[in-house]
Amino acid sequence: MTHNLKATSTLDEWLSYLENAHFKAIDLGLERVKSVAEHLDLLRPAPYVITVGGTNGKGTTCRLLETMLLNAGLRVGVYSSPHLIRYNERVRIQNEDVEDELHTSSFAFIDSNKNQSLTYFEFSTLSALHLFKQANLDVVILEVGLGGRLDATNIVDADLAVITSIDIDHVDFLGDNREKIGFEKAGIFRTNKPVIIGEPNVPQSMLDHANALHCLVSCRDKDWRFNQQENSWTWQSTKVRLENLPFCQIPLQNAATALAAIQALPFSISETIIRQSLQAVALTGRFQTLKGEQLNRLADKMNLDVTEMPRVIIDVGHNPHAARYLSEKLTALKGQISGKMMAVFGLLKDKDADGVIQPLLPVIDQWYCATLDVPRGQSGAALQAKLMDVAKEQTVSSIPVNSVEYGVQLALQSAVKNDIVLVFGSFHSVGEFLAFIR
Repeated sequence: MTHNLKATSTLDEWLSYLENAHFKAIDLGLERVKSVAEHLDLLRPAPYVITVGGTNGKGTTCRLLETMLLNAGLRVGVYSSPHLIRYNERVRIQNEDVEDELHTSSFAFIDSNKNQSLTYFEFSTLSALHLFKQANLDVVILEVGLGGRLDATNIVDADLAVITSIDIDHVDFLGDNREKIGFEKAGIFRTNKPVIIGEPNVPQSMLDHANALHCLVSCRDKDWRFNQQENSWTWQSTKVRLENLPFCQIPLQNAATALAAIQALPFSISETIIRQSLQAVALTGRFQTLKGEQLNRLADKMNLDVTEMPRVIIDVGHNPHAARYLSEKLTALKGQISGKMMAVFGLLKDKDADGVIQPLLPVIDQWYCATLDVPRGQSGAALQAKLMDVAKEQTVSSIPVNSVEYGVQLALQSAVKNDIVLVFGSFHSVGEFLAFIR
C-alpha cells in the first residue's frame, strides 16, 4: 500500500494507514513479523523480558509486576493491548504513556525498513520493541495479544513466561476446548526457562509442553498458594511466606500470580516494596468505581448533584471467565445496597454473549444493551435478542440503546443514590464511556 506519511504525520493518520495496510486484520503466524524484527535487530528489546499470556488477568498482572519493578528502581517498559481511549496506552516506558511524536517516528522507521506486509498488531508490536530498545531499559513486559504460539509478541524469547488463567475465548483462532487453548498459550514457553502458572486447573497439554522444553514450572496450589482472610491475605511458597498483605485494586488471583513471578526474577525485590506496590497498583476499567474528578465530570455532563449520584462501576469483562468473576464481585456488593443494579452493556459480535450474560442474569435488575459502532460491533437490538434468549422464561427488564453514552444517560436519569450503574463488556464499551466523560 503506498502512502505519503512521514515521521511528522499525525498519529491518527498513521493508525488509519496501519488498520488497512495488510489484506487481513488478524493474520496469525510469525514468519513475516519475525523476518522484519531480525532485519531491524529488535528481538532483544531489553536484557530481561517477561511475557504474560492467559485468557483474563494479563493486564492487571502486568501492571503489578511493572509497579513492583519500578518501585525497586528498575527501568521498565510495558506493551499491552487493546487500549481504552488512546493508542498511546499500549506502550508505557517508566510508567508514562509514550507521546505521539515518538510513535510516529518509530512507525516511519519500521515502515521505511520493513521487507514484509504487516498487520496493525504486528506493526504495533515491532514499534513497541523499537521504542523499548531506544529507551535503554532493564526489563520489558510483553502482554500477549491473542493466544501465544502465533502471537506477534512471541517473536521475542522471554526469560520468564507467565500464564494468568485459561478459559474458552477466541474459539475461531485458538480452538474450542481448554486443551487446545492451553497448548496455544504454552507457545510462549522457552527451553530451560521459568514458567509461572496462575490457572488452578492447568490443561495437561500445557504441562506436557513445559516438560518437553524442560521449563522450571511453578504452579498455583502446588508450588505456591494464597489465602484470603477478613482484612488481609497471605501468599506462600516452599521458601517464602508473606502474611497480612494489603488487599489491592486488582483481582487477588492476579496479584498472587505476579508475586509468584517476582520470586523467579533475578532482581531483589523487598517485602516492603511488595506491600507498597499492592497498595498503589490500579488499572483503568478493572472493576473500577468512578471517583473524584471523573465522577464530578460525569455529574456535570448529566446536570446531576454529585452527592446524589449512584455508584458507577466500569469493567472490561467481555468473556465468560471474566463475567463469572464480575458476578461474584457484584453479588457481594448487592448484599450491601438497598437499590437496583443497572448495567449498560456492549459486546463485539464474535464474543460468547450467552456465556457472558448467564452468570450476570441473577444480579442485574435493568439492562441497557448498547450498539457498538466499531468493526465487529453489534447492535443493541441484536444483543438484547441474545439476552432474551438466555433468559428464556425469566422476566428481564432490558432496553436496546444506540450508544453506550445514551445508555449511561438513561440509566443515570432513572437511578437513585442507592443504585449501582455498571458500564461493562467490550473494551470499546468502557472506552466510549471514558471518552464521553473526558
